[in-house]
Amino acid sequence: MSLKSIAAKIFAKKIYNKTQKWANDPVATQQKVFKDLMREAKDTQFGKDHQFDAIKTYEDFAKNVPVRDYEGLKSYVDKVVKGEENVLWKGKPLYFAKTSGTTSGAKYIPLTKESMPFHIQAARNAILHYIHETGNADFVSGKMIFLQGSPILEEKHGIQFGRLSGIVAHFVPKYLQKNRMPSWETNCIEDWETKVDAIVEETINEDMAVISGIPSWVQMYFEKLKEKASKPVGEIFKNFNLFIYGGVNYEPYRAKFENLIGRKVDSIELFPASEGFFAYQDSQKEKGMLLILKAGIFYEFIKSEEFFGESPRRYTIGEVELGVNYVLIISTNAGLWGYNIGDTVQFTSLKPYRVIVSGRIKHYISAFGEHVIGKEVEEALKEAMEGTNIRVNEFTVAPQITPKEGLPYHEWFIEFDTEASEEPDNLEHFAEAIDDAMRKQNVYYDDLIVGKVLRKLVVTKVSKNGFQEYMKSIGKLGGQNKIPRLSNDRKIVDELGKR
Repeated sequence: MSLKSIAAKIFAKKIYNKTQKWANDPVATQQKVFKDLMREAKDTQFGKDHQFDAIKTYEDFAKNVPVRDYEGLKSYVDKVVKGEENVLWKGKPLYFAKTSGTTSGAKYIPLTKESMPFHIQAARNAILHYIHETGNADFVSGKMIFLQGSPILEEKHGIQFGRLSGIVAHFVPKYLQKNRMPSWETNCIEDWETKVDAIVEETINEDMAVISGIPSWVQMYFEKLKEKASKPVGEIFKNFNLFIYGGVNYEPYRAKFENLIGRKVDSIELFPASEGFFAYQDSQKEKGMLLILKAGIFYEFIKSEEFFGESPRRYTIGEVELGVNYVLIISTNAGLWGYNIGDTVQFTSLKPYRVIVSGRIKHYISAFGEHVIGKEVEEALKEAMEGTNIRVNEFTVAPQITPKEGLPYHEWFIEFDTEASEEPDNLEHFAEAIDDAMRKQNVYYDDLIVGKVLRKLVVTKVSKNGFQEYMKSIGKLGGQNKIPRLSNDRKIVDELGKR
């Protein structure tokens, strides 16, 4: 065992013990975060507008600060973008993470000197928890790759901005720089297909031990590696044993990945966003990711079934329940207040608090009151594939409200992996298996089928690389971009249907 591995194990134990302290005292930890946020922001424009100096309790905060999305905070953010100080948080932010908004065009999410360190620490701590639990630390001496956006940043009014993953690239610890890939020059390539080709050339003869990125785009990297070397990724990188991912659920990709790699590898799930790093998988044995309660983020939760009602109740960490679908609301040391990030979560454990990402509050299907969420469609597809040699590259689901004949239905657009596995012999039988799994999970959907409001779902095949071509056509190929699992309209699937 190398000195680096020994040092990693010692450090991992230290971080694990630190984590246990706040994880075992969750309510008090969140109360302290709340008080610190109120104190630090009371003299900002937002703090004055919402009487932070008079807020003594969480109940005061909930009365004074409504839940908002980006549009609701945009008037404040615009002032910060123009260079004004002390608007949402004291001083100016260090960076803006620039993301694509669905209604507001580009979104600028502030990152401050107080919030930025937690983005780095959380990713580090996820790896350290893995080391502490498994004892596996040899990979720290091997090469690591992080598939991410370009680190080239622009500047406005003294504030740099770019993609979050590109900003984070500037904070890679020195002790990892030597082993980190790809090269800075390759990382700066903007065109995703050109970039992946260059990464393949740089890494194919290296000893990659850790690979990280959004599964859909890592899959593209693996496919190109396998094609070029004519052997599985696990044979190219004999010491590759750890995959770190975030952004989407890995389960729909797991079988495909194991085929591309040629064996199973351990994985660590992360829950990062431009607005904050919220959770990471702290155990290979337990379901869910540890919610980070001591990172300058105060959490609130609204039951998704109540979210669009009038004055839905807001819950704090000590009030949540297992298995309930909650919209995640945050207030942060980057100056986001009562902010709806759009993600929904479910708690898998309350001691400690662990969550899974169940979907997006805007990415659902409820054209007939069925309330279908992302977690349900992913679980249904996984169940339908069990015991078969069917593998899926990508999929998305939308309602067909006005069919040419018969009852309305949900239409599943699926790109099957035809190179390393089989397509279903009978699409109708495969669709029925998915439908049965959906009905077991979602009583509303089942009632609509039984009541003959909907008919059973329909599977439509998407041609090879159809999803990639679609993402390329809208300028969102690669990086942190991903296909929504669900849409309540047909904007995406109508385009896919042309391919």
